[in-house]
Amino acid sequence: MLLHDTALVYGRYLRQSLRSRFGLLFGVLMPLLYLVFFGPLLTGLPLGGRGSSWQLLVPGLLLQLALFGASFAGFSVIVENGQGVIERMRVTPVSRLALLLGRVLRDATLFVFQAVLLVLAAVVMGLRAPLPGVLVGFAFVAVLTVALASLSYALAMKVRTPQEFGPTINALTMPSMLLSGLMLPMTLGPAWLDVLSRLMPLRHLVDAVRDAYTGAYATAHMLYGSLVAVAFAALAVTVGTRVFRTAGA
Repeated sequence: MLLHDTALVYGRYLRQSLRSRFGLLFGVLMPLLYLVFFGPLLTGLPLGGRGSSWQLLVPGLLLQLALFGASFAGFSVIVENGQGVIERMRVTPVSRLALLLGRVLRDATLFVFQAVLLVLAAVVMGLRAPLPGVLVGFAFVAVLTVALASLSYALAMKVRTPQEFGPTINALTMPSMLLSGLMLPMTLGPAWLDVLSRLMPLRHLVDAVRDAYTGAYATAHMLYGSLVAVAFAALAVTVGTRVFRTAGA
């Protein structure tokens, strides 16, 4: 029953997204701009990590794609509330967990697709990374998307207005981006900043994907990143499901 309901919700929202091809491609624009205009500045610089500058930058851009895209996914729930879609869903027998999973799996599908486009562009610009490492990066994008989209939908069910939702998301995503080393390794900064960044869950995912892009899989970064990603996703889906149930979505 849960799988059937999830597939129905997933198919509904995926079809909606596919009808907006412009929106599908526009989501990858910001990381692509960083890739084109910021990436060449790093070529040849001593960044203090293994691999090339592209192997350091591209993993960060992939997770940046998930960070900003999934965090703002809740705007769609606010729109649906205004149109009465959520109210109509309340009278259906569809599982509340399926209502959340269908949405976040759609989001994961879209952002992995955008991640593929970003990696292809990076390869053209000079990225060289092992295929298993690239696939590991896509897996981290999917898991992070599930986690952040779940929390985004939960927040949208609570605040219900764009005026409350947007500033709250910005206040959370900007520190996450700055303290996670998405653009450059945090080890380049002062020791106190490096220590502070380790408190950010996203930092561990970034380090793990960077290891994968250099072909290093059995590392402490990979272990910690995987554990943090899975635990974060499990917690976020639990929170999101609880909010959907109590809100009657």
